Amino acid sequence: MQTPSTSKASPALLTLPPYDTTSPSRLQSLYSDISRQKHSNPASYNANIEWWRKALETVVRSGIQSHGSTLVLSAGPGLMDLLRVPGAGKPLALASVVTELRTQKVLFTRSDFLNSTQSVYDSGWLPGRIAAYVVGKPLWWALEQLGVVGDEGFISTARDEKDTTWWGDYVAISLVEATANNILTKQSLKPGGPGDTLYSFEGFKQEFSSILSDSLGSLPDADAKILLRFLERDRRAVIVDKDIIKFINPDNTSGVREITSIDRGILELKDAVRHLHAQITELQRRQDEYTKKASVALQQKHKPVALTFLRSRKQFEGVLLKRLGSLETLEATLASVETAAGNVELMKSYQSSTATLRAILSHPSLQKNSIEKTMDAMADATADAGEVDESIRIGGNVALGIDTSFDEAELEEELEKLAREAEADKTQSKLGHGALKTPTELPLPAESEQLPQRQAVPLG
Repeated sequence: MQTPSTSKASPALLTLPPYDTTSPSRLQSLYSDISRQKHSNPASYNANIEWWRKALETVVRSGIQSHGSTLVLSAGPGLMDLLRVPGAGKPLALASVVTELRTQKVLFTRSDFLNSTQSVYDSGWLPGRIAAYVVGKPLWWALEQLGVVGDEGFISTARDEKDTTWWGDYVAISLVEATANNILTKQSLKPGGPGDTLYSFEGFKQEFSSILSDSLGSLPDADAKILLRFLERDRRAVIVDKDIIKFINPDNTSGVREITSIDRGILELKDAVRHLHAQITELQRRQDEYTKKASVALQQKHKPVALTFLRSRKQFEGVLLKRLGSLETLEATLASVETAAGNVELMKSYQSSTATLRAILSHPSLQKNSIEKTMDAMADATADAGEVDESIRIGGNVALGIDTSFDEAELEEELEKLAREAEADKTQSKLGHGALKTPTELPLPAESEQLPQRQAVPLG
């Protein structure tokens, strides 16, 4: 017979992180009692606690525990056996680890999580934390030295094999947060009609079962209650009234945070439609089943049996037609109700927007007299700014030695001079490049410059 320290580990456990990357010698150190390291070697202690946090969260998320939850850690003898590793045996550090993770608000007892009205993000969740702040660190340290309180902030108890104070079911808050985020992401992708925000408890489980591990197949009741409690109390994203769940916008503080009679009516119609869809699916399955049985009976030359199956199929066919008619009526009714409810919400938005606009327009600064005074003051300020700018410019020129005074008569004389020069240039241009002169206007050459006349040469 194998001793506890050499019994085989769960094959699934050793393939999970961080087990799959941890050496045997490291596991032996992690599985030993690490409680004394908290003061003697805080760095090593914190590193070990962090390793155990990842390990326990992976175990919970994988669903390999017997209860099948992917949010709750069941701490006790069963977990000790599940975590047994060859060469390291049972995890003797588990009691200290669970207690430390409770202190760090990584784990919460399931009963406290479900029943508390305080948010998990409230610093005063744990009574020990409140006492630590009220009593004060020096006195708390003295009580710890005397053994009145323990390292974890609670009454000191010995950590031996008979200690069962750490046993129980614990909610892993990081897993709850991740699952809740995925639920809210999936919900945000819906069109957003009144019916899209309403669920019964069973409808909620069916809608969001795929969010958790595929190994579960469906969302367990215990996990659904934990998620709803977190979404309602800590995220303020849902309202829960008995079996009715309504998603709301946590940022919309002006909206009605309650489940109305209209919501109940819409949910009843929505559930009726869902049930009819399930019935129709089942009727179609039964029809296909009787059709196959009739075919098999005919192949076996059992004609009376085949006729019986066909009659049964006909009966289901009649029921199916009635259910399809009812489904069409219910879906049309649901669409009309959702449209009307949406119009109500739309009108509320219009009313709220109108009231907001009127409140803004009624502000004293937007009254006619105030606007005119403001614009006049702006014009005066602009003129003053122009004068200041001109003064600064002139002052700058003076500082640089630039003479800004001009003789107006001298400027007029210079302007006329430029005009005369421009006119002369224009006349000269016409003489040099104007129209060609006629032959009569061309000067005759001088007598000495005339070409000699050619003499006639006699023929012969």
